[in-house]
Amino acid sequence: MRKIWVISFLVIISSCKIIKPSGDGGASAYATYQEDLSESLPQYPDFRAVTEDVSTPSSSSAVQPVDTQLDLVQKRLAEKNKSEPYFSGYTVLVFSGIDRDKAFKTQDDLKLYYPDLAPEMQYQQPRYLVKIGQFTYKIEAQKIFSQLKEQFPTARIIQDRFQRKEYAAPTSDPNAPNQN
Repeated sequence: MRKIWVISFLVIISSCKIIKPSGDGGASAYATYQEDLSESLPQYPDFRAVTEDVSTPSSSSAVQPVDTQLDLVQKRLAEKNKSEPYFSGYTVLVFSGIDRDKAFKTQDDLKLYYPDLAPEMQYQQPRYLVKIGQFTYKIEAQKIFSQLKEQFPTARIIQDRFQRKEYAAPTSDPNAPNQN
């Protein structure tokens, strides 16, 4: 047992390395180190020259009203928006569930209590949704939401995508001629 202790002690002692201070001189060895980083650094113009150029207008033709440019950009943006068949907005979700009878009852209750509102029912498998309104901004939906909240406490405002009226498919009239 004593031999094991002696051998283990010798192994531990022999495995430890004696720490010697480096003979290189430490920080003094790097005292003469130099590196040129000027090629990799970004180049900035002298700020005094730039501010002088901006503060003194060279000619009156350089300063043009931007109204015509803004009008042009605004027209392009309006045309682009009109070309999209859908727009994002908000609606008031009154009912969301899988029970079809409750969905129809909620829709009937909405028509009864709020005849001026037009509730819309959608089916997104496996649930029925009863929604009211198509609003561009959330603040617009807040008015109807505050009216409905007392009668329908589970109502909430949600984000939704709506089809623009000009892109809506024509509704089929059962009384129209040439209809099957």
